[in-house]
Amino acid sequence: MPPRPSFSPLSHPSARRLPRLALILTCLLALALVLVLPTLVVAEDADIGELYQFNCTSCHGAEVYTRTDRKVTSPDALERQVRRCETALSLKWFDDDIVAMANYLDTHYYKFKP
Repeated sequence: MPPRPSFSPLSHPSARRLPRLALILTCLLALALVLVLPTLVVAEDADIGELYQFNCTSCHGAEVYTRTDRKVTSPDALERQVRRCETALSLKWFDDDIVAMANYLDTHYYKFKP
């Protein structure tokens, strides 16, 4: 009886294509993330903008942020003030929402230097 040829799963032609397929899929995933993440950031800013319009402007206008004698003078103080407003209005925001609102206000009004 002739010797049986040895078979290894790695010797099969499709096994040599797997690393190439994995690389292609990884590149496609990376490309998808690059294309989608900026959209998510814009959507988040729009959502926070809606929260601002609905909640913050119910008590005061933008003059609070743009006056020369501001009470809030740092990013940390801004976040604390957003927390006070959130508590006063019983909004029950998540911490991420509070931070996002403070960032929104900083970007659009306060413009604190990093």
